[in-house]
Amino acid sequence: MKARIVILPIIFAMSFVFLPVVHAEPSVNIIMEKTTYSYCEKLFFIIEVSEITGESAIIHIRDEAGKESSAIPIQILNLQNPVPPLIAFEAEIFLLGKYFIDVEYSGAEFTSEFNLIESDNICIPGVIKQFLIEWLNNKMSDGYLIDAFQKYVDIELIDIPFEINDENILKIDIPDWTKNVGYWWVQGVISDKDFAQVINYLIDKNIISPAIGIENEI
Repeated sequence: MKARIVILPIIFAMSFVFLPVVHAEPSVNIIMEKTTYSYCEKLFFIIEVSEITGESAIIHIRDEAGKESSAIPIQILNLQNPVPPLIAFEAEIFLLGKYFIDVEYSGAEFTSEFNLIESDNICIPGVIKQFLIEWLNNKMSDGYLIDAFQKYVDIELIDIPFEINDENILKIDIPDWTKNVGYWWVQGVISDKDFAQVINYLIDKNIISPAIGIENEI
């Protein structure tokens, strides 16, 4: 007699554990071009994120004393977002020392730092750029632009050797071709030093001058 093999169904009891879905919080990072700057240089860095949420990143720049800039929103369109250089470091505005860049993005935060060190660099103040733009758009006379140079630009960069007053300010003339140089400087194509050299050359050659008394000599 053959043995009968009986296969009994075995039922395994399975219990399912449902775990909550956890979403990772976006991360944010700052990639610095360099960590040491001097006067006349412009700060440049990249904001790196782990994902694009549709929100903007908010940055603040603060010094060691805790004084910080107003909030600067940066639109995040890519995983790496270069932050366009703002104004150049000027001695009249920025003290030497350590600075911090704080960034907040979709709940994530990150801080990076850099140092501003002493140098012999002399730069044209940012306020001159606005004056120059008005001059390029024919909203400011030649004389008032030269007056602004005399008042705001270090004499080591642009030396205006004559007094500007109510009598001669409207008689000062700047050649039209220099507007090309002005455009180049505003757009960052040429340096402060190059732009200043052009202005100093025109003054040295008396191409830019008060022109006082010329009419009486004719």
